[in-house]
Amino acid sequence: MATDSPKSEARINFRLPADLKQQIEQAAAHLGQSVSEFAASNLAQAAQETIREQSVTQLTNQDRDLFFALLDDVEAQPNDALKAAAQNYTQQME
Repeated sequence: MATDSPKSEARINFRLPADLKQQIEQAAAHLGQSVSEFAASNLAQAAQETIREQSVTQLTNQDRDLFFALLDDVEAQPNDALKAAAQNYTQQME
């Protein structure tokens, strides 16, 4: 259970329907949390999940097979965009 600490200094304010607020208060009470604790923990979880989902590229089976076939193609040559991306990456890592 998260607790408000003196170090908590950022705020989020928003309006929501009264019935939703009542549901949130009821859910928080069931967990023995304040509304702030409940909201913060659930918002943090949703944010982490959203960030995780956006950082993963999902391919169809067909796309995956094409990707691996291209990796295995010994005659394939990188195009200009790929060369530029590799150069940019190398410069950022220096």
